[in-house]
Amino acid sequence: MSTNNSDTTHAPSPATFGEPWPEFNDGLTYRDLVRSPDSGLTLIEFYSLRHQSSAPSLGGSKMVRLITVNGTVVADPNTALRTGTELVYHRRPWKEPYAPYLLEVLFEDDHLIALNKPSGLQVLPGGLFQQRTVLTQLQWHIKNQELCPVPVHRLGRGTSGILLCAKTKLAKTRLAALFADKTSAVVGNRKIDNEVSKVGKMSKIYRALARGIINEDEVVIDQPIGTVEYPGVAKGLYVASPSGKPALSKVHVLKRDVQNNLTVVQVEIQSGRPHQIRIHLSFIGHPLIGDPLYLTSGKPQCSVPETVDETFAEDGGYHRPANPVPGDCGYYLHAHQLVLYHPMTNEVVRITAPLPPVFLSHESGK
Repeated sequence: MSTNNSDTTHAPSPATFGEPWPEFNDGLTYRDLVRSPDSGLTLIEFYSLRHQSSAPSLGGSKMVRLITVNGTVVADPNTALRTGTELVYHRRPWKEPYAPYLLEVLFEDDHLIALNKPSGLQVLPGGLFQQRTVLTQLQWHIKNQELCPVPVHRLGRGTSGILLCAKTKLAKTRLAALFADKTSAVVGNRKIDNEVSKVGKMSKIYRALARGIINEDEVVIDQPIGTVEYPGVAKGLYVASPSGKPALSKVHVLKRDVQNNLTVVQVEIQSGRPHQIRIHLSFIGHPLIGDPLYLTSGKPQCSVPETVDETFAEDGGYHRPANPVPGDCGYYLHAHQLVLYHPMTNEVVRITAPLPPVFLSHESGK
């Protein structure tokens, strides 16, 4: 494959889009077919296992009134299920928590759109946020039915900055392959502002506010990241783990603020594990300022079991977990720069998201 050596820097654009959120979302509909491994489970047991974020195992009578079994509403949560039974769970519309809705366009062509995501906005549906997401705004904005706009990676809900999205299926496929490329691969010893290492690689630079004073000017963190069971996180919580997958973060100190006991840092990663920067800075004893979850050793601050809430939300779903979870905001992390080979043209593309005021304030010393 030939490489186009042209190099384009894309400055931030003032273009923004976004529609205010409706008071209520559209609710959810889960359709399931009972297969042989689940035969014999009760109705509430099935949903407790299959849809953990929407169907707790206790006090299920309210939720059961929203379920049909082979087209008939049932009243008994202990109804036994048989193989081949068709289930439909209608979760009623609900008021989602506050989330911003305006998105700034940093770069756009026929294949890609890069957005400046505000802190507090979730990227994809999950948990209490099913409508108030970047994906929804993107779909509302790009109404061309021949296109299928979708984010190709995630940023934490509390993380701001560059979010890369595909506008076509082919661009999505190629970008997904690029992001799936070995995270443990390093961009050689060359600086990101010169070039990415080769086709199929990318580099991302973040700004972060870390607690305490980091004495070294440069820190390389290669602590693997894995998962552990954690209340409120169905697929497990990402943490620093010797048995986890490789992860590499290059930390560069920009300013030491002794008065406020914090360090402004620039962190370079390639593709990245979920919550990698939060975990890595916590691992070296300098968690992000305001992080409610990762406080020490790259692991959660809360190790005691969560108190079970036996009540249901009005729509039949879970209340939010009592313990801190990854989607909680409060920390200061910004995806500031992205350098990659364009998946369709092979052009080196550089995108920058303006720094939020809190970073400008600390970097200027005001």
